[in-house]
Amino acid sequence: MTRSAHRILVPSHMLDHLKARVSERFDVVYADKLDGISDEEAASLDGFAGWGRIDRKLIDRMMNLKIIASYGVGYDTIDAAYAAEKGIVVTHTPDVLSEEVADVTIGLLINTLRELPHAEAYLREGRWAKEGAFHLSPLTLRGRHVGIYGLGRIGLEIAKRMEGFGVEISYHARSQKTGVRYGYAPTLKVLAEAVDTLVIAVPGGPETEKSVDAEILKALGAKGVVINIGRGSVIDEQALIEALQSGTIAAAGLDVFAHEPNVPDALLALPNVSVLPHIASGSVATRNAMADLVADNLIAWFDEGRSLTPVPECADVAARASAKNA
Repeated sequence: MTRSAHRILVPSHMLDHLKARVSERFDVVYADKLDGISDEEAASLDGFAGWGRIDRKLIDRMMNLKIIASYGVGYDTIDAAYAAEKGIVVTHTPDVLSEEVADVTIGLLINTLRELPHAEAYLREGRWAKEGAFHLSPLTLRGRHVGIYGLGRIGLEIAKRMEGFGVEISYHARSQKTGVRYGYAPTLKVLAEAVDTLVIAVPGGPETEKSVDAEILKALGAKGVVINIGRGSVIDEQALIEALQSGTIAAAGLDVFAHEPNVPDALLALPNVSVLPHIASGSVATRNAMADLVADNLIAWFDEGRSLTPVPECADVAARASAKNA
């Protein structure tokens, strides 16, 4: 295997499998803080592999940067549009995590509706033997109408799994999808008014920031349940807390939060919330597959001048490079 002279910046906290895959082919620079690298070091870099905030300032400092291989399907921490202007391709890791995230979404929904974490704690604390049977769950999946906010790769996998539960499924996305039989809502509010279960599967960024606000939560109604495996920024967290406290909606299941890893105490104190520490894609198999795709994007770019999974903002950059190297 030929080792490349290209230098790649990798955050120190990244998965060992990612570090191993990248370091076997490239000269790697590790950094605890991306903005803490020296100007000389920044100028020597050809690529980035991993997860972190890469804004205009950092892109300008990495003046020889050719590719940002992002570890994750979401890339809202990267200024992809500016990278494209500079002729830099940004890639991400779609598909390889979609099924894992969809599986966890279903588990989180059932946990939220049937209060399974509370029931397990009740047993472990010895309360079943001392106090009798755990209370009947007021919520159920039976007869629910599930609305999926975002019908991309992950949203579609969630919808496929929901079909098996015999529930009605609708969705809202930027445009109506062809080849799907689910009901389409032209706006998020229309979706919220029609359903009683809202599953958030959209990426973060300015377009979706706090799009699930007090108005949307009110439209969802008193039996409403919100499940978020997209990005914490999509929900107005304070509005969600108030809606849960007041009974505006019934419950919420959250894998992502606005200011991770910090979660508001007021949210954690609510009995009608099920929470996870951003683990939807967090299996060894899936995270290794994501790392492999990051490394494969780097190798394909530097060896062949093509990218495997460019983000939409960089489609033209990727196409020009492929045409040049055809």
